Amino acid sequence: MLTLRNSHVHRISVFNSSSFPLYIGGEDTHNNSHINCWFLKQRKLSFPTQRKVHRCMKVVMASSSKNTKTITTSQTVKALVTVKQRSGGLLGNLVNGGLDGIKDLVGKTLALELVSDELDPKSKTERKTGESNVHKIGSTEDEVQYEVSFELAATFGNVGAVWVRNEDHNEIFLKNIVLDGLPSGPVHFACDSWIQPNTSHKRLFFANKLYLPSETPSGLRKLREEELVAIRGNGEGERKSSDRIYDYDVYNDLGDPDTNIDLKRPVLGGSKQYPYPRRCRTGREASKADPLSEKKGSNFYVPRDEVFSDIKQTQFTTTTVSSGISLILESLDAILSDQDLGFVSFEDIDTLYKEGFHLPQLQANGLNVLQRVIPKLLSVVNDTQNLLRFDVPEAFKRDRFFWLSDEQFARETLAGVNPYSIQVVKEWPLKSKLDPQIYGSPESAITREVIEPQIIGHCTIEEAIEQKKLFMLDYHDLFLPYVRKVREIKGTTLYASRTLFFLTEQGTLKPLAIELTRPAMEGKPQWKEVFKPASHSSSHPTNLWLWRLAKLHVLAHDSGYHELVSHWLRTHCAVEPFIIATHRQLSTMHPIYRLLHPHMRYTMEINSLAREVLISANGVIESSFTPRKYSMEISSVAYDQLWQFDLQALPNDLISRGMAVADPNAPHGLKLTIEDYPFANDGLLIWDAIKEWVTEYVNHYYPSPSTVESDQELQAWWTEIRTVGHGDKAKEQWWPNLKTPKDLTEIITTIAWVASAHHAAVNFAQYAYGGYFPNRPTIARNNIPTEDPSKEELEKLINSPEKIFLECLPSQIQSTLVMVVLNLLSDHSPDEEYIGQYVEQSWVENPTIKSAFERFSTKLKEIEGIIDSRNADTNLKNRNGAGVVPYELMKPFSGPGVTGKGVPYSISI
Repeated sequence: MLTLRNSHVHRISVFNSSSFPLYIGGEDTHNNSHINCWFLKQRKLSFPTQRKVHRCMKVVMASSSKNTKTITTSQTVKALVTVKQRSGGLLGNLVNGGLDGIKDLVGKTLALELVSDELDPKSKTERKTGESNVHKIGSTEDEVQYEVSFELAATFGNVGAVWVRNEDHNEIFLKNIVLDGLPSGPVHFACDSWIQPNTSHKRLFFANKLYLPSETPSGLRKLREEELVAIRGNGEGERKSSDRIYDYDVYNDLGDPDTNIDLKRPVLGGSKQYPYPRRCRTGREASKADPLSEKKGSNFYVPRDEVFSDIKQTQFTTTTVSSGISLILESLDAILSDQDLGFVSFEDIDTLYKEGFHLPQLQANGLNVLQRVIPKLLSVVNDTQNLLRFDVPEAFKRDRFFWLSDEQFARETLAGVNPYSIQVVKEWPLKSKLDPQIYGSPESAITREVIEPQIIGHCTIEEAIEQKKLFMLDYHDLFLPYVRKVREIKGTTLYASRTLFFLTEQGTLKPLAIELTRPAMEGKPQWKEVFKPASHSSSHPTNLWLWRLAKLHVLAHDSGYHELVSHWLRTHCAVEPFIIATHRQLSTMHPIYRLLHPHMRYTMEINSLAREVLISANGVIESSFTPRKYSMEISSVAYDQLWQFDLQALPNDLISRGMAVADPNAPHGLKLTIEDYPFANDGLLIWDAIKEWVTEYVNHYYPSPSTVESDQELQAWWTEIRTVGHGDKAKEQWWPNLKTPKDLTEIITTIAWVASAHHAAVNFAQYAYGGYFPNRPTIARNNIPTEDPSKEELEKLINSPEKIFLECLPSQIQSTLVMVVLNLLSDHSPDEEYIGQYVEQSWVENPTIKSAFERFSTKLKEIEGIIDSRNADTNLKNRNGAGVVPYELMKPFSGPGVTGKGVPYSISI
């Protein structure tokens, strides 16, 4: 850098003795003047200082060696444009080069226009180059590259944005643009967006350099504001699939009352009765049968850039999944005359993994659908036989009797698919908080006399609670108000339940008791019964089977809570408003937008598919999970009673459940109540790594509290999340303030954790543990025989206990359908982006942020090794042992498929 200290200097002479051209750049710091020139070889040049002389000025020697003459004051800049090829599609394979080859013959494809980051000093208007059309320079199987040149005037300034017009009749996916030929180096634009075919409409992209709103260069300020306004839309009309509008609505599209009034479902969100987070607005017309609901239709709109990639589409799409599931049901209907038919024996269940279901003959298109939906499950044995054959789940592969074990039942509360429910018992006796006038006596039937004989020699009840050795799965107060309602539905039943565990000297949990409760109903008084493990009860085999049946009911409760609350509500559903607000309030050039961007990938699309196929009326959840038609209603109750933003942070969650206490001298600042708690131990490694990365990132852009408080976009973002996206909880006092860099770090770390590791912990082991459905039945279809027992039921229990157990399990259709879905949900797409592996281009271009990310990525690789060493430690009984599935859900990286590990940035499945 050449710095002029004397403001009276008006001319500088430089002699270039080199045989190569020399570039000199400098500035007068007093007058804010800039000097940027090329000096030709072996020449002495003199030039005056000027304000804002163009950075790319070229000085060319005239024919006389004694004089200089400026021939041109512009710089040629080339724009390299990369467009992603679509696999398949219209005319995609008709000619070499696919559809793109035809475009080149037809004519124009893209027109670009560069925008300066500074306003014209005279007119105070934007500086633009005018449009220029690109031409193709090459292609690969996946991408097509185009190029266009611009001559930038000396007064143009830095390029800060580019307008793009798609002049073809098809939409295109614009991956990136790189400007080359500038003395300051290449300028990158990470676009990753669909450009619609509309010659009257242009798309704006900002360069990768990030700015807080107050630091935005003058030439980009208005464009920054206008782009956000366009993305928000006006809240009117039905959204088209090509739109890029982010707006909010309530969950009023889960039912289908126009088809059948029995498929009407309550609106979730916007009311005190059913509070709920907001979803993306589609704007469909109202249902005729229920004006409060949206009409069911094929348009489950998500903004165009949120839609799956071509690779991802083959894994989980509307056409393949919904059609495939329907096809599976139709095929099973053809096999099974009775849709309520259960499995006759455990050998029949094993057939699913050995021989498979023999599907009826399928048309070619139907077979293709199934092959796309469940490619690893469907085997074409020969021309006359189609088999629906399931992979053997990992837990069953290691130990086919794992599901019978009480130790495994307890271990999965710490290292299974739902590690978010186990909590310490803090007071005794156990009591319900529900109104006793409605639901009966609040006292639990689990008494001292039930528990102490099982822990004799260790401690008393009071000592167990004081020493934090007593733990519980508590599904009592959430489910009890729905027992009567659910029991009115054919083919299912429901209890409220509590399950108690004791922490042994080996660091494992031992089940002590299960309590099942039915409220007073149908003229019958409240009923509750406690079941104990057979080893601590009478030696009579009847008690063993009653215990197994009680576990079956608890597992159905845990499966429902897991899917509806731990999984859907706390990750998919709660995160969608964060994504909508981020797009609506944070510019793409905002540092926090770029920090959050990887954590938003594919979530809105997968949520849209869930509303269509999984959580809708008569969808997979309602068809196959215990609460049936009340499933989503229960998730609303859970949101009302249990969801707090601050408790989504892993340390706060653990403390709130009594699974940890704050300890500044302990690793992670927490002392775990159960030292061998695989989810917590590994999860805290990920939490700390995310927080360290976010802290460095935030502190770089926000050096003081004033920079946080004065950031208008950031404050609008946080306000909209609280008052609109989660508006039904806007007045809660637990919402964090956003006044300091520390506040921002905690908020962003929490969002990033939920979207990545929290979701991974409750998602990618679903098939490993639920793929063999007796281990995690999603529905219990019959009451336990000792509730209002008849002589016939008791005789059946004595004579055919296995038959009673099998009849209580999900039906063949229910279990098979859930297994298909769990396999899909546990599957990593080939284009998955794992945390710490994928890097945003804007991070690479900032040396400070690049270094911070490299430390983050290195830390995650170290975590992989730490987890491997923990799984190899024979002292850790909850993750190591004969037949035990190692706990790998928090291992950051994975290959494609059902691997039981890998932490993607986002909720992508």
